[in-house]
Amino acid sequence: MVQFSEKFRGFLNDRWLVFVASMWVQSCSGIGYLFGSISPVIKSGMGYNQRQIALLGVAKDLGDAIGFLAGILCEVLPIWAVLFIGVVQNFVGYGVVWLIVAHKLPALPLWVLCVLIFIGTNGETYFNTGALVSCVQNFPKSRGPIVGILKGFAGLSGAILTQVYAMFNFPDQASLVFMVAVGPSIVITAVMFLVRPVGGHKQVRPSDHSSFLFIYSICVILAAYLLAVLLLQDLSSLNENVVIFLTIVLLILIVLPIIIPIFLVFFSEPRPVLEESLLPEPEKQESSRMGSFILSLSEVEDERSSEEDTLPSSERQKRIAHLQAKLYQAAAEGAVRVKRRKGPRRGEDFTLLQALVKADFWLIFLSLVLASGSGLTVIDNLGQMSQSLGYSNTHIFVSMISIWNFLGRVAGGYFSENIVKYYAYPRPVAMAAVQVVMAFALFFYAMGWPGSIYVVSVLIGLCYGAHWAIVPAAVSELFGLKSFGALYNFLTLASPAGSLIFSGVIASGIYDYQAKQQHEHRIQSSGLGLGVPLVVKDDFLTCYGSICYSLTMGIMSGLCIIAFILSMIVVHRTKRVYAQLYGKPLA
Repeated sequence: MVQFSEKFRGFLNDRWLVFVASMWVQSCSGIGYLFGSISPVIKSGMGYNQRQIALLGVAKDLGDAIGFLAGILCEVLPIWAVLFIGVVQNFVGYGVVWLIVAHKLPALPLWVLCVLIFIGTNGETYFNTGALVSCVQNFPKSRGPIVGILKGFAGLSGAILTQVYAMFNFPDQASLVFMVAVGPSIVITAVMFLVRPVGGHKQVRPSDHSSFLFIYSICVILAAYLLAVLLLQDLSSLNENVVIFLTIVLLILIVLPIIIPIFLVFFSEPRPVLEESLLPEPEKQESSRMGSFILSLSEVEDERSSEEDTLPSSERQKRIAHLQAKLYQAAAEGAVRVKRRKGPRRGEDFTLLQALVKADFWLIFLSLVLASGSGLTVIDNLGQMSQSLGYSNTHIFVSMISIWNFLGRVAGGYFSENIVKYYAYPRPVAMAAVQVVMAFALFFYAMGWPGSIYVVSVLIGLCYGAHWAIVPAAVSELFGLKSFGALYNFLTLASPAGSLIFSGVIASGIYDYQAKQQHEHRIQSSGLGLGVPLVVKDDFLTCYGSICYSLTMGIMSGLCIIAFILSMIVVHRTKRVYAQLYGKPLA
């Protein structure tokens, strides 16, 4: 009995249990991705036009991105308290929206709904920050896979919640908002005490690689299963019992990763565990050598020849150490004056204020504004885009883009990790690659080619998702883990910053203009407008055809090319940093 008690205590403090619990948190925390399904419900229930819906979308994006407080609180509060704050915000914000849309409360002004959606969606920042900070600290040497899988489940949450909603067979569409308020609150409250740093860098096992492969297998099976279920629901009419069965299988797949910590703690033979270093070994040695004052790297670089770039990493480190020793000796003899380093170098721990004066940080941010903002605009408007092309069931496309978003995050974390581990090449090169694909997808839709809605759903989902696996991992490498929560939440401002312009101004303005033109044309064609001054209101207008969004997509395609150029500049600037971090010679 005593042995079981010790094992159970070890189970509760196992880093794989924290990771699995964080996956469950993330699987219902991507509430913003359901806005494409929620917006038509609000639009019909409140009688809003497209511009008003776009303003609600911007409020949602701002709520999803402004996570400064969550990042700060993660450094002073336990993770469970941070998660609970998010639960309260989600329940109150979307709960009141449901009461209004369901007409259980009197209609309130648009700005009140904007505030409520901002509050409700802002709860996501607490869920994301708590889960990511805990797991990145527990798995410091596997940042790409960890971030990719966790952000992937957040992206998949739209499809998961949609399927659960279908199982309950609610009598009205407004109940979708009710489920968004209640479902995540119940799940996250149940597991919030499990999500926390547990000194995971001291729990390295030889089986970790196999455990990650198992998680990746579950991810692929889960995505394929959800896609098959969506196609089955789209092509045939399923009775309630079949829908319930399909949803239960889905929930089993989500719970299945719990096998890993159970097996490792209760059924595997005890083996010596290793420890992952939180800093690269060369940097640790360098820090111990330098003591209380550290020579600026640029001073050493000035005495290096260009031929040293082609030397093996170990030889370069020896030469740098030799040059540093010479400088120390000269400084001791008064021959040179050593300049104290002003702040950390890339690869060390930065505060948010220190990162904000670095060009690399702003280049990554601007690249995200253009590319991630374009992707978010597509996600927010996907319901109207499919409706304008004549598709009646918009939930299918919203769920489809959620699935590909999930796969993009998982794949982005996996492949970018291989790039840095095996080639020591900057992780942002993966971001540049997906931005080119995103530009192609947007151009495909702009041209009005057949099947464009499917191409956009797949490629934009993959590429947008990949951004949010690649960028957090890259930022943790370049600017450290100490203030990772604050750095990550600042970068998430990029999406709403882009969406504010692309969706709130460009997309909605062009949509309403085209809808008004089509409405005027229909009235004139029917002869109702002959001899009568034509007055057309913006309310209740719907645009039809690819023309509604083609110009918007063309503009965003060009912006993604600019984002690609910015990302490649980051790649060029950080080649040496990644070579030092991962101990590989430069190509």
